[in-house]
Amino acid sequence: MPVWPLPGRTGAALTLLAVLLAAFAVTVRGAVAAGSSGNPVSVTDIKGRTVLLPAAARRLAIDDSRVLLALSLIDPDPVSLLAAWPADIKRIGPETYRQFRDKFPAIAGVARIASSQDAFQAEAVLAAAPDVALFTAGRGGPSDTQIQDLQAAGVAVVFVDFISQPFQNLSPSLRLLGRVIGRELEAEAFVAFRDRQLDLIAARLRDAPAEPWPTVFLETHAGLSAECCSSSGRNDIGAYVRFAGGRNIGDDVLPGSAGRLNPEYVLERDPEVYIATGGPHLERAGGLVLGPGFSTTRARGALARMAGRPGISLLGAVRQGRVHGIAHQLLHSPLDLIAVTAFAHWLHPRLFAELDPQRTLDAFNTRFLPFVLEGTYWVDLADSAAADGTTPSAITCAKPCEQGSTRPRTP
Repeated sequence: MPVWPLPGRTGAALTLLAVLLAAFAVTVRGAVAAGSSGNPVSVTDIKGRTVLLPAAARRLAIDDSRVLLALSLIDPDPVSLLAAWPADIKRIGPETYRQFRDKFPAIAGVARIASSQDAFQAEAVLAAAPDVALFTAGRGGPSDTQIQDLQAAGVAVVFVDFISQPFQNLSPSLRLLGRVIGRELEAEAFVAFRDRQLDLIAARLRDAPAEPWPTVFLETHAGLSAECCSSSGRNDIGAYVRFAGGRNIGDDVLPGSAGRLNPEYVLERDPEVYIATGGPHLERAGGLVLGPGFSTTRARGALARMAGRPGISLLGAVRQGRVHGIAHQLLHSPLDLIAVTAFAHWLHPRLFAELDPQRTLDAFNTRFLPFVLEGTYWVDLADSAAADGTTPSAITCAKPCEQGSTRPRTP
């Protein structure tokens, strides 16, 4: 395989290592292929590249743990498919990783490679001997030359996207994963489930009486630093707000997918709804904590601190009680449908009075995921219904609610 020249003995050693790893990878893949059968598979990835696989993949290298979460929606043993992963536990959260480890102990022994936010390392990927290396489009990864090197060593390269344009590319990426691993029926079942909910929201907004959509300040990673106000533009989480019938104030001033809004701009726009994203990664900073392992009481307390900060407390959204928190792990994630459902309910509580994100989460837990997601994934600031009587308070039960569990208030 082609190698990159490096000076002196170090370069010679790494050149020899790359050659040996490539030979090892081919040997391992040959042994795996000999024990499996299947027809060649042609896929078109998110970048529009056509990739031909000799058979459905049985060994995957992934550069983002959220791809593991996606695999878990369509395969009963997603960890068995991993030849290598980045062990970027923070992206799915330590509690979700614990659930993976408890259900699939083999994950502790899976080889590790660089994540999508780190420099690509061909040697580590080759040493893992995957059939297919899955990379996140728009987030670094191998160069064209490095892709050719991987392919020359027998490693197919496929790009997916749950991050750069998550709302647009999630369903195509799920279908792509299904085709790569031979789980097309399972992938189509999940996409159909997602599309039904999205179609309902889109149709109802289209047919609703013409009136201005509410303006929304979406603060991402609320409380990560003392500075305000991190937000999203049109191509990132802002797309979720727009789809759910909101006008994201970041759309007008942030040229990229994300950035920082001037506090004076936020006050001038005086948005009607304030939505903050949070997660376990904000615990040390004293920010908004949500997700696995956090109670509703603690999440609501953190949201109250975010809403009580100088400037934010003056917003009309806060005065009117339209303040909500959402786990960032539900965004840039195969679980994004839960967030879209919550957004639609928050932005148009009368139009979507019966739309319940809890039922959506229940469906994930009972129909698709290999374990039950536990914790508080969304929360309202008020501990009682909003002034219009339709917005439920924080919802805590994560699995199909049984006697004694907390149910959302009936709209």
